[in-house]
Amino acid sequence: AHQSITTPSIGIEQPGCVTYEPAFAVDTEWCLLASLARLGRPDGSSAYLRLSTRPVSQKLAAIPADPAARERRRRQVVAGAYPLRRAAAGAGGGPAVTIAVMGALVPEALAAADRLAEIGTPADVVCVTSPGLLFRALRARQGVHGQGSFGQGLGGEPWILEQAFPAARATPLVTVLDGHPHTLSFLATVNRVPHAALGVAQFGQSGAIEDLYRYNGIDTDSIIRAALDLAP
Repeated sequence: AHQSITTPSIGIEQPGCVTYEPAFAVDTEWCLLASLARLGRPDGSSAYLRLSTRPVSQKLAAIPADPAARERRRRQVVAGAYPLRRAAAGAGGGPAVTIAVMGALVPEALAAADRLAEIGTPADVVCVTSPGLLFRALRARQGVHGQGSFGQGLGGEPWILEQAFPAARATPLVTVLDGHPHTLSFLATVNRVPHAALGVAQFGQSGAIEDLYRYNGIDTDSIIRAALDLAP
């Protein structure tokens, strides 16, 4: 049975709660440890981890072997997002589109990036682990206060926006998740780019994953179509 459309919002909209939707086992480990470290502290918070039983190849995580690069990846995971794949420079000198994906849909996003590259439309892929923390980081960058204290690396940290969505690589953005599309739609405002939000706006269907993804427009082909509609 397909998941409820409301589940991503449980952790995002509840005060005093940090939400994570990790795509890989190592991401889950890092997010869980960071969440446990926040418990019982005056500036701490609860955490909500939205997980999936779908098997995902762990090789896709491409964890850096270099210790410094691995630590940078860990900090990015805990802070809300990380660049999973950077496209080689195309004819225009950079990526033509960016795909921001969350959770179990990472395989579809990477497959879409592979096919887009084959037809001359290079794509960056950014893996989002916490939309709530990214939103707080965006609000902090805008100078909006009163969001609460969530500690170092756990919210209100604008540096994660530049590392995950650097202005120098700003392109039209496709966001995709197995949840309501509004969850990631605010990411288009990070660099003020054209945007297509893919997600699930209804629930209750049952069937094979491939059929459900196609029905809801979050399969590989749908990501590719959205990217080509936006790409210059």
